Amino acid sequence: MVFSSPRYLVFLTIVLLLLSVPLPLRWKKRVLVVMSSLFYAAWDYRYLGLLVTISIIDYVAAERIHRAAREGGDGAGQVKTQKAWLTASVVSNLAILGYFKYCNFFLHNLNGVLGALGTEAIPYQEILLPAGISFYTFKSMSYTIDVYRKVIEPCEKWLDYLMFVTFFPELIAGPIVRASVFLPQMARIPRPTAERLRVGIALFVMGLLKKRVIADNLATTADQVFAAPHMFATATLWLGLLAYTLQIYCDFSGYSDMAIGSAKMMGYDLPENFRMPYLSGNITEFWRRWHMTLSNWLRDYLYIPLGGNRRGPRRTYVNLFLTMLLGGLWHGASWNFVLWGALHGTALAVHKLFRARVRWRMPGALGMPLTLLFAALCWIPFRAPTFGSTLTFLKRLFIPSEGVQFLTPVVIGLAIVVAIGHLIGGMVDPVGETPARPDARSRGWLRSLREVGLGIHVDEVSGWVVVFKGGTVLAYAMVTILAFSILFGAVVHSSPFIYFQF
Repeated sequence: MVFSSPRYLVFLTIVLLLLSVPLPLRWKKRVLVVMSSLFYAAWDYRYLGLLVTISIIDYVAAERIHRAAREGGDGAGQVKTQKAWLTASVVSNLAILGYFKYCNFFLHNLNGVLGALGTEAIPYQEILLPAGISFYTFKSMSYTIDVYRKVIEPCEKWLDYLMFVTFFPELIAGPIVRASVFLPQMARIPRPTAERLRVGIALFVMGLLKKRVIADNLATTADQVFAAPHMFATATLWLGLLAYTLQIYCDFSGYSDMAIGSAKMMGYDLPENFRMPYLSGNITEFWRRWHMTLSNWLRDYLYIPLGGNRRGPRRTYVNLFLTMLLGGLWHGASWNFVLWGALHGTALAVHKLFRARVRWRMPGALGMPLTLLFAALCWIPFRAPTFGSTLTFLKRLFIPSEGVQFLTPVVIGLAIVVAIGHLIGGMVDPVGETPARPDARSRGWLRSLREVGLGIHVDEVSGWVVVFKGGTVLAYAMVTILAFSILFGAVVHSSPFIYFQF
């Protein structure tokens, strides 16, 4: 059930109507569990059991960890019990993720070795990747870890935990919501209010615009070029790379906006996932702005446990590299993703080394385009279907090559639109703080927005969003233009969200 489809809009409307009924909190939670289960079943009902299994494992593990801490007793025995249950949770989640996502990748590489040795290959497994498995395993696993670290108290009821795991707006492709963010909100009675509907609809419509009008139109050029890079001239390859660089941002941030907007309408706040990443002045800043919930998860549950920056500079660089290498593998079972992660890990380590050894700070006018260029080049292995096509694309990109050449004005026009959106966002929120804390320059822009009937809604979890307040002719004109852009600019057949494959 794709967010940008009429089917989802009908589904979301039904959920909002059900939550509008004055029922006790426990019944509304049950409504959300049932509707979230139906949402996931629309993808493949057979994997509902997998969701339930993961929720039971981590719920029981967290409860036993908490019980061991509460009962006290022998200190060494208590710690051993807690670590045993934590290990059971982490190993179970990684085993499930590993089987469904990496089994055939491992067999493919093993068969390559066996073939070289003249040994019979091992048959591949018929495995269908469950939708969203990378997201909900990370989300569920972090719950047990946080209980072990005493960051949160465990859920008293399994139904509450099941609602957290299955909550449909972020179930398939994030944002990766931590229990410490979501569980406290479950004391609220979920219901759509006028203010939440206004903010949620604004976010959802912005996400819909990014997906259907920008990303899906860019996908035509990107798909064509990446399918056969050996056929196209160098200039066309650069155009295709630009198209994909903008497509993946608008596609994934558009999904995140629609997910956050859907949750807001129901009464819940999901964490912000993107903050004008292509304005980043360096690669470290890029990962503070791009897929923020994943980068924060990798930092807190992988980089810091590896030692972070506490064991000297050399170990810090290794930890950065390993974290991003595993982050690349998280995206998919392919050496292309490993290469993508290795490139970003190397860049983060080099940037940290540069800042430690060199006093000079690169000006933004130079840092921004260089960071954008590096991020764009790294999208080649991320998008290319094979390692060979990655090498072909890179070779023909930098060595002038002849071939099919075309210029798509739509790509240039949409690139200008995305650039303007980034610049406006940077003016409203120039430093990328969470939540937005306007400085003197951005306060002037906020006053200008209010004068035309728009405003900024800010909260501690989701960041900021421009909302429609009405009252001026210009505001109504802007809303009309937005509506016509979606109606007439959207492609007929929407492509699947890119991150659904993960």
